[in-house]
Amino acid sequence: MPVVTRFAPAPTGYLHLGHVLNALHVWDAARSEPGGRVLLRIEDHDRQRSRKTYEDAILDDLSWLAFTADEPLVRQSERYAIYEDALASLRRRGLVYACSCARSDFEGQRYPGTCRNKHLREGPGMALRIRFDDTIVRFVDRRLGPQTQQPSDQCGDLLVRDREGNWTYQFAVTVDDWVQHVNLVVRGEDLLDSTGRQILLARLLGRPDPPAFLHHALLMKSPTQKLSKSDGDTGVRDLRAKGWTAEQVISSLAQLRV
Repeated sequence: MPVVTRFAPAPTGYLHLGHVLNALHVWDAARSEPGGRVLLRIEDHDRQRSRKTYEDAILDDLSWLAFTADEPLVRQSERYAIYEDALASLRRRGLVYACSCARSDFEGQRYPGTCRNKHLREGPGMALRIRFDDTIVRFVDRRLGPQTQQPSDQCGDLLVRDREGNWTYQFAVTVDDWVQHVNLVVRGEDLLDSTGRQILLARLLGRPDPPAFLHHALLMKSPTQKLSKSDGDTGVRDLRAKGWTAEQVISSLAQLRV
């Protein structure tokens, strides 16, 4: 099958060099295979933080950098009916439950299952979670090799819709990758821990074969801190304003693709 991969920025800030590095990996993965395609997805599932101004700037910067997708872009904010259908399939199997917990109600990254057996009624102000059993997920990352993860131990029951009614990243991206026939996910290694839970969720939704994964090294501003759009790190728009050309931006990053 031809490679189908995607570039999926969130419009919660401006494009920075870390995103450009990811784009280089994504487009290279597609263009190195006969018939390979890149999909462009705007991941604006977080309605409180997403801004049209950021989306417009991201699309402008991508065009300036000559990153051209092979299909019209899609926005997660326009795909809520698709997510509802996916959730309904899990609800029919008794895997969905309402949760009243706030993030501050528990420590660490793992949800302890506080509401799992409370049989709370779904409604405004209630989150939704998916029951995860103790399945162990094994996969081979194309860069990092064999991986073993146990999602129930890492994150507990998976949050799929938050208390504000937003679909979560983990849920929306898993549904979209299946519906859009993405068979290779290329992303930074900071998302490696998400892979097992997304593979498990995809199986629960009915996807027989998960996509392949490649987690590339991150662009770091220090040995322990990655570039962050929230910190305003090395924005593409800032470099453009300083007179950089698109070729200079790309060439400055090309040697860092490891």
